[in-house]
Amino acid sequence: MTIGLLQARLSIPESRSLKDKRAVLRSLKDRIRNEMNVSAAEVGDQDLWQSARLAFVTVAATREIVDQRLSELERRLAANPRVVLLDAEISLF
Repeated sequence: MTIGLLQARLSIPESRSLKDKRAVLRSLKDRIRNEMNVSAAEVGDQDLWQSARLAFVTVAATREIVDQRLSELERRLAANPRVVLLDAEISLF
């Protein structure tokens, strides 16, 4: 069994308030949870309306599956037009 963690730092340029930020992040997290079988949470920058820190966690039987899933997640975050992926770090346990 392998546990994978992806920590991402995002910019949300279109956000003009915390309400805008929450809407963008809620949509992003819900879509990713449904499509990729990962858990998601906002873990930092909650008071900043154009910045977010998210953590995504997944578990699978093999290291390869976890690594592939988190690499695909990182690609999806980078390709999302509503956010700018500033930094991402993958850890496997």
